[in-house]
Amino acid sequence: MKATDYIARTLADKGVRFVFELTGGMITHLLDSLAGEDRIRIISCHHEQSAAFAAEGAARLTGVPGVALATSGPGATNLLTGIGSCYFDSVPAVFITGQVNTTELRPRQDMRQSGFQEADIVAMAGPLTKAAWQIGAGDDVPKALDKAFAIACSDRPGPVLIDIPMDVQRADIRPHALGLECLGAPARGRSDSMGEGVVRKTLAAMAVARRPLILAGGGVRTAGAASLFRAFSKSAGVPVVTSLMGLDVLPFNDSLRVGMVGSYGNRWANLALGRSDFLLVLGSRLDVRQTGADIAAFARGKTIVRVDVDAAQLGSPLKEDIAVRADLAAFLSAADDASSLVMAITKDGGWLREIDALRAQWRDVAEYEGVRGINPARLMHEISRASARAGAYMVDVGQNQMWAAQSVELGADQRFITSGGMGAMGFALPAAIGAALALAPQAVVVIAGDGGFQVNLQELETVSRLGLPLKIVVINNECLGMVRQFQKEYFEAKYQSTVTGYGTPDLATVAAAFGIAARTIGDESGVTEALEWLWREPTEPALLQVHLQQSLCVSPKVAFGNATHVMSPPERAMT
Repeated sequence: MKATDYIARTLADKGVRFVFELTGGMITHLLDSLAGEDRIRIISCHHEQSAAFAAEGAARLTGVPGVALATSGPGATNLLTGIGSCYFDSVPAVFITGQVNTTELRPRQDMRQSGFQEADIVAMAGPLTKAAWQIGAGDDVPKALDKAFAIACSDRPGPVLIDIPMDVQRADIRPHALGLECLGAPARGRSDSMGEGVVRKTLAAMAVARRPLILAGGGVRTAGAASLFRAFSKSAGVPVVTSLMGLDVLPFNDSLRVGMVGSYGNRWANLALGRSDFLLVLGSRLDVRQTGADIAAFARGKTIVRVDVDAAQLGSPLKEDIAVRADLAAFLSAADDASSLVMAITKDGGWLREIDALRAQWRDVAEYEGVRGINPARLMHEISRASARAGAYMVDVGQNQMWAAQSVELGADQRFITSGGMGAMGFALPAAIGAALALAPQAVVVIAGDGGFQVNLQELETVSRLGLPLKIVVINNECLGMVRQFQKEYFEAKYQSTVTGYGTPDLATVAAAFGIAARTIGDESGVTEALEWLWREPTEPALLQVHLQQSLCVSPKVAFGNATHVMSPPERAMT
């Protein structure tokens, strides 16, 4: 059996339905074999970075490792940003790169290159993967492929890269080498420090707190524990704040949902975090965008319990009172059984009423009252109400990301997916391709800024060719707004490369050139009708360009050096 035929069959056996790629000479054997596997659909993109993001988008919706291919040299190196995005955001993925024939590989490390487009992608991808290696012989393919999927899915998920020389791809595999012993469900994360005593100790500490909070991070979804989390939070009756990556663990209308915390978090959520006396952190790495630079102030007056499957994350950047290395699904199952310990204390609802009062006092739309043109918070609420049919929001990086995270109203089954740890501009459009294929026939909303959208603008052709139901909202303020905001605060409003030296075309005209229906608005009075237009053909792609005031900043924001609950502009009366 030809090695690439085996790879195609095995990918299908493992539940892979889509393979994303940009063709090249060193993957032609792989593509030829995949084209003969009727359980897999090949999705051709216009850049390998897009293929990687699309694979990530599909994986984050299905839990099945995303798969992307690239040829040797520039094809392989173009995957790296997408590989890093999967690594930092704990997304299972298997990246397969073609390589020159083994006879063309450089014989010595001090030689720069031997074969055409030869590049040591294994060495380059190493720091951004759970594992990366080159397959040296055809008979090594079966176990290598099984190992790649097992590693990608086990413990804290992430990407694996396997590099396959051309002569290995076309090798005949002997029948005895066709072992599928690693197929099946991946191993669950370990729970080295979790026992019934730890769970009860955690809940007992929560039960005596007067202002307990749960901070839910992206690890809840990564562990496949969203349903368990919702059951636990309901039975415990403890309010929930989220990180950017945990935004969709509770629907918008859940009575226990507080909001997003962090540098650009909801003001009321950050204030609640500052007042809390107990914090249960589930699957969140507590980076500086969540804690603020003043970590001591973040932790002051709180008992902090932290649960994470990755032992390396525990104890950093702060020392929690109780550190639990555990698979979140296992922890939440055990915690739900004992959650009545907490409900008995919190049932009077005083803490929830206090949080509701903060929310009423510091409304998100009021942060932008008086701005010329469209209020971004109100825009996000309007988009949400028009997009109840959407399966997911795929959100790019920049000001648009924070406006969406602050104000999008997520339904019970809607996902919010963005590039967190890598923070890669250009993520949303290609990731939405993978998401739309995974969720078909449901439509997917894309929210992007003009800067990020231009990074992978070429994938509009992929969207048009495939007829994907993407409802694209591009917020065009004709600048790179997040960095421009930074320059306003720290560089005396000198806007090099964000306004000066930056440009954007009419993105509605560009979309129309790709055969996608498009229109533009710039006034709040036209928002409702424009969103009705966006959804008029639910199964077709459409793009809405929204012009916003260029000088608009994300508000509120934690200034560097402050604790999370100290935000600018300073607290002011809002009605």
